[in-house]
Amino acid sequence: MHDLSVLCGMNEATPRIRHGSQADLSAIESLLQSAGLPADDIRGIPGLLTWVVEAGGTIQGAIALEPFGKEGLLRSLVVAPDARRHGLGRNLVMQLESDASSEGVRTLVLLTQTAAPFFRDLGYQAVGRDDVSSAVKSSAQFRSLCPASATCMSKILV
Repeated sequence: MHDLSVLCGMNEATPRIRHGSQADLSAIESLLQSAGLPADDIRGIPGLLTWVVEAGGTIQGAIALEPFGKEGLLRSLVVAPDARRHGLGRNLVMQLESDASSEGVRTLVLLTQTAAPFFRDLGYQAVGRDDVSSAVKSSAQFRSLCPASATCMSKILV
């Protein structure tokens, strides 16, 4: 868990990343919906792991991992509009990658319509949907939530 206030020497209003909980799901759904991202299935995914970035008691961003053994589907990266451009999205991705790697996930896959350059800067590469395992392709994101025009990207974790 990253406590950005310790890293930056700031007060408790400074954003802090922590594992998400059931109590956070409404706030996560609200952020996703306001950003035009899929939120319909977030409560029904077995084993879904979430992280949130919180400041002053308000959730300002979130990210989720849908695990598939040694693969994981990175999904639902969102940061509130007024909290963007401060590195929160990057920090959420880094936390997810670190925790996923510790849990034995070796490859992350994602679908995006707008954030390919952001993820490319973090080491993700565009791949064909056919290059993704059948387990990941069975997810709702691949089956129905994300359009075929979404860019599929992957990263091997070290």
